[in-house]
Parts: sequence; structure tokens; C-alpha cells
Amino acid sequence: MQKLKRAVLILLSLFLLVILMFHTLQDKLIFLPSQLPMDYTYTFSHPFEEIFLDTPDGARLNALHFKSQESKGLILYFHGNAGDLSRWGLIAMDFVDLGYDVLIMDYRGYGKSNGEEERSEEVLFADAQLFYDLARKNYQEEAIVLYGRSLGSGIATYLASRNNPSKLLLETPYYSLVDVAKGRFPFLPVKQIMKYQLNSFDFMKKVKAPIRIFHGTQDKIVPYASGKKLFDSISNPDKVMYTISEGEHNNLVDFESFQTAIRSELD
Repeated sequence: MQKLKRAVLILLSLFLLVILMFHTLQDKLIFLPSQLPMDYTYTFSHPFEEIFLDTPDGARLNALHFKSQESKGLILYFHGNAGDLSRWGLIAMDFVDLGYDVLIMDYRGYGKSNGEEERSEEVLFADAQLFYDLARKNYQEEAIVLYGRSLGSGIATYLASRNNPSKLLLETPYYSLVDVAKGRFPFLPVKQIMKYQLNSFDFMKKVKAPIRIFHGTQDKIVPYASGKKLFDSISNPDKVMYTISEGEHNNLVDFESFQTAIRSELD
């Protein structure tokens, strides 16, 4: 009996240690930024302006504003959890080719953006709103399209719930960040210990704009089931989900069905 008690105590201690490690390291599990020196020079095939915005708490956020020759409007783009603008700026080129201006920011701790020590879910939302407000200074809201990819889908959905963009486009989105974490760590009480919940399903309740979701069936990062669960939760009747058969998390652009859907939505 004594040995059994000891074994139970050891297992319980290990379980609590895992929980503590998950809670402590969750920022590193969620965010995979790469940094850039402040004197780094971006190089892209389309004209752009580099922007810095200062936040109320003293952080400085870096962004790129691409310009199309004959603009149909602006895509305010929120990128995934890895890399920086030197990578994500290249992805923006496709939207410029479709006739749109693109404004894309780096989150705190990414690229040339600082202030990661103050990063939280509320801070991420406030930072995103700063760029939405900047966009409104130069574009009518009916000309602003919100686009969220992976991690950025929750941020874009939050913005759409509190503003009035013309459309909300989500690539590989999740029902909530907790929903994704449960799938990866089913043995942990993730809802109770996660600092970032990003409840897209809750934000969706207040989104009035048309909603379009693009998700691959072979996505191993944000499972297709999580995106479908989000879609099914949306009460807004102006919603469409584009299922990309065999599509994975980072290769939807390789599929003609995805390209056709994007062109259709942005035309």
C-alpha cells in the first residue's frame, strides 16, 4: 500500500510539473517569431511603404503597406504564428496582383516589432485595432477586407466583431485556440491554464460582414474539424466554407480550387 501511495504521489507530481511547464512555456509553444534588425531592408516586387506605430504602453509595431496600381480596396492581413514580414510580405504579393492594397503588421516580438514582454490576448487585439484605425484613415470601411490566417484568424474575427469591414476571410481558422490545444494535449486542463484562448466562435456572434472560410482536409496544425466546427457555429447566413480536398496547413495556395475561390471572393 505504501508503494502504491508513493507511485501515485510521483505521478501526481509529474502531472503538476507538466501543467506548470505548459503554463510557463505556452508563449513559446504558440508564438514562433523570428526577429529582424532595425536596419533590415525589405525587398519586394511591388511598391510598399514601411510603417511604424507606437502603442499606448510604449511598444513599437512594424508593418508594410503595399499599393496596387488600380486599387479595389484594402486587405488588412493578420498572419500566422511563425516568421516575420520578410516572409509574409511575399504572400501579400498575390493579393496585390489581384488589385488590392495590403496592410500587414508584425505582432509583438516578430520582425522589427517589440514589446513582447507585455503581450497578452487583450494587447494583441488592441494592437490590431490600431492598424484597423489607421486603415480607416485612408479607406472607407466598405473597402476594407479583413483576412486572418491560422493564428491571425482569431485576431481578424475579433476585429470583425467590433468593426464593419466589407468581408471577413479566414484561412485555416480554429474554433478557439483552446479547441486546438485540447486536440494536442487531451490529458491537460488547457482551458484553465491557457493564457490565450482566442475564442473565435464567441467573436463570430457579433460579426455582420460576409464570412468566408478556407480549410484543407489534411491540415495537421489546425485540424479541418476545428474550422468546420467554427463554420457550423456561425449564425450569420452570409457564410461560405471552401473545403480544399487534400489541402494541408501551409499549401492551400498550391491548389487551383483555393486560387479560384480567392479570386471569386475578391472579384
